[in-house]
Amino acid sequence: YDRNFIEELLRSELSARGITNTWNEVIVPLLILIGDEWAESGTGIETEHLVTEIIKRLLQEANSSIQNPINARPVLLACIGEEMHSLALYALGAALSERKIATQFLGARTPIEAISAVVKRSAPPAIFLWAPLAKNAEEKYWTEIPAIRPAPRVVVGGPGWDSIECDEVIKAEGLEHACEEIAQALGA
Repeated sequence: YDRNFIEELLRSELSARGITNTWNEVIVPLLILIGDEWAESGTGIETEHLVTEIIKRLLQEANSSIQNPINARPVLLACIGEEMHSLALYALGAALSERKIATQFLGARTPIEAISAVVKRSAPPAIFLWAPLAKNAEEKYWTEIPAIRPAPRVVVGGPGWDSIECDEVIKAEGLEHACEEIAQALGA
């Protein structure tokens, strides 16, 4: 439970490796290890919460440090349906920030009405919809987005989308792929 040790270790990794590599090579394996321990023994949920909050804060710091973004209108990031797990969105926002791409983060449990309102008001060049659970992945989240010009590139991510056809949108196969698709939407 040494919060300072964990934070310094992760901060060092983020500085040395960058967001995407640290996410893929350090953070995800760490979270899997913690989850496996909990599944096997029923203990350690407090460790998962502690580590998750540290990771979230560090990723928020990285995302808030963007200077002179390359996009005039921010990319929209949202967890859809009743999805409560938004850590991957924090990672995406921070990874995009490294690329000087500004984002607007709506976070967990974002209803379609909120997504539609933001699209009408800010005309994002890209929209990323996160759904790790199949029960939250519904086609309506991209079909009910208001039509605007230019049309935003819609990218979906998370294993929840595996159960439905995503032919009308781009299904990101990971953090790097999501960043690449969003950068392409910006012409970067």
